[in-house]
Amino acid sequence: MVISTNMDTEQLNNIAARLAELGHPTRLAIFKYLVKTGKNGASVGSIQKELGIPASTLSHHIAKLIKVGLVKQVRESRVLHCFPQFNALIEVIAFLQDECCSIDR
Repeated sequence: MVISTNMDTEQLNNIAARLAELGHPTRLAIFKYLVKTGKNGASVGSIQKELGIPASTLSHHIAKLIKVGLVKQVRESRVLHCFPQFNALIEVIAFLQDECCSIDR
């Protein structure tokens, strides 16, 4: 299988990793919630309360989203805030749309 794209291997690996992490229902729900919060993001506590995810489980899933660059986490005093990384999301969407409808069927 030949992938027709202008992206290099590292970029393709990044897109694939992001899609893989978003392929998990809990991580997808977390990311969707953060996207809805916009650039202000949300505290880990508010994510936990809104989605009803146990703290240790939430921490595990957020770490995976951070690892692939979809979420950034910042500590402000005793509170951890999570911010969606819209540039990473846009890269994934652009990759999926890159050659949309250009293949002859």
